[in-house]
Amino acid sequence: MKILFHTPQANEADHWLPSLARALPVAHIRAWEPGDVADADYALVWRPPRELFARRAGLKAIFNLGAGVDALLSLEREAPGTLPHGVPIVRLEDTGMAAQMAEYTTYAVLRYMRRFDEYELAQRQADPSWRELAPHARETFTVGVLGLGALGAHVAQALASLGLPVRGYSRSDKTLEGVETFSGEANLDAFLDGLKVLVNLLPSTPDTDGILNRRTFAKVARGAYLVNLARGAHVVEADLLDALAQGQIAAATLDVFATEPLPPDHRLWREPRVTVTPHIAALTLREPAIAQIAQKIAALERGEPIGGIVDPVRGY
Repeated sequence: MKILFHTPQANEADHWLPSLARALPVAHIRAWEPGDVADADYALVWRPPRELFARRAGLKAIFNLGAGVDALLSLEREAPGTLPHGVPIVRLEDTGMAAQMAEYTTYAVLRYMRRFDEYELAQRQADPSWRELAPHARETFTVGVLGLGALGAHVAQALASLGLPVRGYSRSDKTLEGVETFSGEANLDAFLDGLKVLVNLLPSTPDTDGILNRRTFAKVARGAYLVNLARGAHVVEADLLDALAQGQIAAATLDVFATEPLPPDHRLWREPRVTVTPHIAALTLREPAIAQIAQKIAALERGEPIGGIVDPVRGY
C-alpha cells in the first residue's frame, strides 16, 4: 500500500509520517514533492496544490486532513478535471474538534453575556470610572448556531446545557434536544429574528459564501454579537464594519478571514470591538486523526463502507 502525504506547513511531515508509519505498518508513506507522479493508493492532504493530482491514476481515496473541504473542492471548481474522477473524498469526522469548538464558542458567548469584553476595553483605555455593568439576562440571551453538522450540533447542545435559549439552522431537518431548530432557506429569517448572538459554523460552499452580510445583520437584534468560526468567505467584511459602526452589531469574535494570515494593515486589527484569533478554534489533533484515517483505510481495503465521504455537489 502506498500513501502520499501533503500539508503546506513546513516540517509537518516530520511529525505526521512517523505516527502514520506506526498506525499503518504495512504502508509505504512518502511526503509529496513537486514532480512526484509515482503511484499512490491513498492521498492524505491539506490544502494541496493542483500539481499533486496531475497524472495521479489509481487513487482509491483522498483524505482531507481537516473538517472543511472547501479548499480541496475549489481546485475542481476552478479547473474541472483536477481531482481524479470517481475517487471518494473523505473528511475527518470528530477527532476532538467538536469539543474544542464548543469550548471556544462557550467562551465567546459567556464573555459577551457577562460583558467581559467591555471590561477589557475599559482596562485598555485605563477607564477610572470602575463601573459595574449589568450582565445580559440569560433567559433572553438567545444564541443561534448557523450550521448543524457534527461540529455545529455539538456546539448548540453545549450552549443549551448552560441554560441559554439556543436555535439551530441547517439545510435539512434536524432534531436536537434543548435546541429550537430551523431548516431550509424559507425559514432563515425566522431563525435570525431577534438573535443576541449569531454563531457561524456553516460549510463554505458557493451557496453559503457571503451569507453574513448587511441583510443578515439587519435581521438579528440590535446590538447583537457575531462569532464566526467557519470560513472567512462567509463574511462580507465591509458590511460587518458598517454594522459595527452603526451599532447593529455590538462586537464580533472572528477566528477566520478571507485572507489568512490577516494582513497587518487590515481594519479588523484596529477595530476595538473585534476580537481576532488566528484560525485556532478547533485544531486537527494529529494522533486521533491518524487513528481514524488508519481505521478507514483498513475498512476500505476490506471493501467495507466508511463515514465522512464528501458529496462534492453539496460541498460537505
